[in-house]
Amino acid sequence: MRIAVAGAAGRMGRAVIESVQADRAFTLAAALDVAADPARGIVSDLGAIATADVLIDFTRPEGTLEHLEHCKAAVIGTTGFSETQFTAIRDRARSIPIVLSPNFAIGVNVVFRLAETAARALGDAYDIEIVEAHHRHKVDAPSGTALKLGEVISRALQREGPDVFVHGRHGDTGERPVKQIGFHAIRGGDIVGEHTVIFAGAGERVEVTVRSQSRMTYAAGALRAAKWLQGRPAGLYDMSDVLGMR
Repeated sequence: MRIAVAGAAGRMGRAVIESVQADRAFTLAAALDVAADPARGIVSDLGAIATADVLIDFTRPEGTLEHLEHCKAAVIGTTGFSETQFTAIRDRARSIPIVLSPNFAIGVNVVFRLAETAARALGDAYDIEIVEAHHRHKVDAPSGTALKLGEVISRALQREGPDVFVHGRHGDTGERPVKQIGFHAIRGGDIVGEHTVIFAGAGERVEVTVRSQSRMTYAAGALRAAKWLQGRPAGLYDMSDVLGMR
């Protein structure tokens, strides 16, 4: 399978390229970045994407949308999309198969299911807080993974509305609303990625935590998704589909 990697000069791009080169099932068709670097085999010509069977993209929302116009299939790990940008991805998925996930690590996707199960079992008697930590260079907060955890939990508990999610707390906030879900983002050093969901009840606290110690876990999941896309019809998929957890 021929793979094109967008964001080839970035941390995740380098990890994906290393994983592609280590697996005989894959061939690196193109390594792309905004600034070409011929000495490292990195190009900026978007036309190179069309030479690949699957594009793996960990970049920025604007770049991802541009890249999608040139590919046959895509694995997208970019986060920070607006609703308008999500709509554009859904529109493109009518023509090509796309796996979109805020996190491709297998363990993280298992945690999505564990958090959903815990939320349903514990219900409104437990307050829910989501704490995430990443390296100092991460540009969006909360992380896409934290937001996905919030979406999974709020759906399981049938919570809707603009007041359900609160991002950090400051000043005289008053008593905590029962159905609120709190998000807290830590940025520092070289933390790869940590996520904890806290279910705090009367007399006990349940915590579901996953810590990523290497970006290679994300790269391995992205390549697993690329393999899974072979022969799939056009549509928008996620890692629950790839892992058979629907």
